[in-house]
Amino acid sequence: MNTLLTTIIYTTLAMGTLITLISSHWLLMWTGLELSMLSMIPILMNNTNPRSTEAATKYFLTQATASMLLLLSIITTMMYYGQWCIVYSNNQIITLTLTLSLIMKLGLAPFHLWVTEVTQGTPLLQGMILLTWQKIAPLSILIQISPKINMPLILTSALLSTLLGGWGGLNQTQLRKILAYSSIAHMGWMVVVINFNPSISLFNLIIYITLTISLFITLYMNNNLSTLSLSHVWSTAPPIIIIILMNLLSLGGLPPLTGFSPKWMVIQELIKNNNITIPTLMAMMALLNLYFYMRLMYSTTLTLFPSTNNTKTKWHFNNNKMTTIVSPLTMLSTMTLPLTPLLITLN
Repeated sequence: MNTLLTTIIYTTLAMGTLITLISSHWLLMWTGLELSMLSMIPILMNNTNPRSTEAATKYFLTQATASMLLLLSIITTMMYYGQWCIVYSNNQIITLTLTLSLIMKLGLAPFHLWVTEVTQGTPLLQGMILLTWQKIAPLSILIQISPKINMPLILTSALLSTLLGGWGGLNQTQLRKILAYSSIAHMGWMVVVINFNPSISLFNLIIYITLTISLFITLYMNNNLSTLSLSHVWSTAPPIIIIILMNLLSLGGLPPLTGFSPKWMVIQELIKNNNITIPTLMAMMALLNLYFYMRLMYSTTLTLFPSTNNTKTKWHFNNNKMTTIVSPLTMLSTMTLPLTPLLITLN
């Protein structure tokens, strides 16, 4: 794509999300989501190969179905209440349809299969946009309607997402699929507390986006797509591997890294609301994510390929322009856990 077309597409993508964020009119929210979806399709098809085309097609079909359900709930709300603004409806059909549409857009279980397939079929930077920026608009709508959300459906979807996000990543060797399953599990942690304290869901989203961007950019700098390519980096650039593994362990929620902070706050909030079973199950399911991150760490750092002694010392840090972005993001994604008590106090 030429520069002008790329600028128009990315501007449309940003404007679509911003329109959804600042609107209180249902049609404007729906329009923002559609702008965001339609501008994402040429971004996914930037590399003209059959896999990218297949990924863009799957993305379009899933998002179009979710948009259809959302529009159905909007029209039904208009018929029942005569308003286009957000109405906290007691109608079970409206809340069920609305919640289902947003669950599909976020890629929560059981509508999660498209996330892994689309992420695997796209390059790293496009996958980063899909797993970070595209989550903001649907989650903002979910936060706005959280007082009257279909709670049993959300809790079931959150538990399934945490389980399948950990279970699905156990057998993967492709890093993009591992990050896609990690995204599914993190979405479960975000929405499980959305009815009790939406600000914790927002905090969880910010931490998740910081971790994911840092990890994707580091992988992009070295063109790492699989665990095999990642294991080869250890002998040439150990600092890169250390940054990647610190981010992975933080994504897994291992204390004392930053990724433990949102899980800590979610568990604390659920226990305060007399929900003991749900945080216990989710904490146990989070161990699945942590397991395949630790397995990745073992395979890349504790097992080395046969080589001469000289090759192990010929490494240097890749002085890429993106290093200036990765460094502060890595600091934020690994070392801000001590700020958690302050955030709890402010909350």
